[in-house]
Amino acid sequence: MSNTKVLPLLEPATDEGAAPCCPPLTERPFTADEAESAARMFKALGDPVRLRLFSSVASHEGGEACVCDISDVGVSQPTVSHHLKKLKDAGLLTSERRGTWVYYRVEPSVLATMGRLLTIPPSAV
Repeated sequence: MSNTKVLPLLEPATDEGAAPCCPPLTERPFTADEAESAARMFKALGDPVRLRLFSSVASHEGGEACVCDISDVGVSQPTVSHHLKKLKDAGLLTSERRGTWVYYRVEPSVLATMGRLLTIPPSAV
């Protein structure tokens, strides 16, 4: 049984990969909807525990991590579950239940979207 869902930060993929939710910060001012999408992502990553969990999943061997492998972040298991839910709700993680464990992964397109959003074009440097 898969608990994956469509990530809200992405538009349909193109030949170059997933399109970001918003243009790069330096391209033009965000619309209200673009700002809302980007803020949801940054808000989720604005908590140190969530950032550690996101980093643990993103850097885990094989590109996915069992909750049992990433729960050592200095808070209780229910708090870890709460933070993982917030990351999922923001579209930063997907998950899949396998038996009694839940495995989390960061879709490569999410990392690409984040990178594009924060990219400074060479002409601006």
